[in-house]
Amino acid sequence: MKTEKETAGRGVCAVIPTYNNAGTLADVVERTLVYCPDVIVVDDGSTDDTARVLAGFGDRITVCTHQSNRGKGQALLTGFRQAAKAGMTAVVTLDSDGQHDPGDIPLLEARHMESPSAIIVGSRDIQARNMPEKNTFANRFSNFWFRLQTGVALPDTQTGFRLYPLKAIYGGRFLTSRYEAELELLVLASWHGVEILPCPVQVYYPPEGERVTHFRPFMDFARISVLNTVLCFLAVVYGMPLRAGRWFSGLLSKKTGSNGK
Repeated sequence: MKTEKETAGRGVCAVIPTYNNAGTLADVVERTLVYCPDVIVVDDGSTDDTARVLAGFGDRITVCTHQSNRGKGQALLTGFRQAAKAGMTAVVTLDSDGQHDPGDIPLLEARHMESPSAIIVGSRDIQARNMPEKNTFANRFSNFWFRLQTGVALPDTQTGFRLYPLKAIYGGRFLTSRYEAELELLVLASWHGVEILPCPVQVYYPPEGERVTHFRPFMDFARISVLNTVLCFLAVVYGMPLRAGRWFSGLLSKKTGSNGK
């Protein structure tokens, strides 16, 4: 495992949360190291060969381990905290199932250089070959609610391939600990005035028989629906007042500037 001294000050690192993806994990980590020398893998209570796979990388990566499965949201928070502890300023997140191409990391970083304070969200082609229909529907469903809650239109709010400036991450806890926490993270950041920008990325979905997924259609969709209901309520009592306050503050600043001329 890399020490804090070895990673401090390098700027951008990769965080890969993983749960029982031992078959694809080594390839994802190896390819990520090509584009990002600092990699943090969060083993979220895996029960397969994940620990052995990660041990094979020695001190080339940093490994954080949850003793039991706590959900992707909690795995991300663990990775963010480790990155901040190591002195990083931004984090690229990607999944361990092989659907994200680490070769696209430079695209996210280039967009980050143009807008250092923005969250850069990888945008998949939802019409891509082999993309499951349930993923396409869930993405459109999520995009609609995200725009309603924030006023921001994004082509892909479901992707886990993103670049987060650590200063743009609000809250040390999520309303939900599972993968829908990624949507919650975007909503909270948007309410606080963080710009969220899309960046086209590739996506790969293996054939149905080879696909490893932990998505549970009924339970996960129910959780997303509950989360969106709560976020819509919070948008009215919290998000909209924040947006209105920023608008009013900006208006006053413009008037003050004009009067000062």
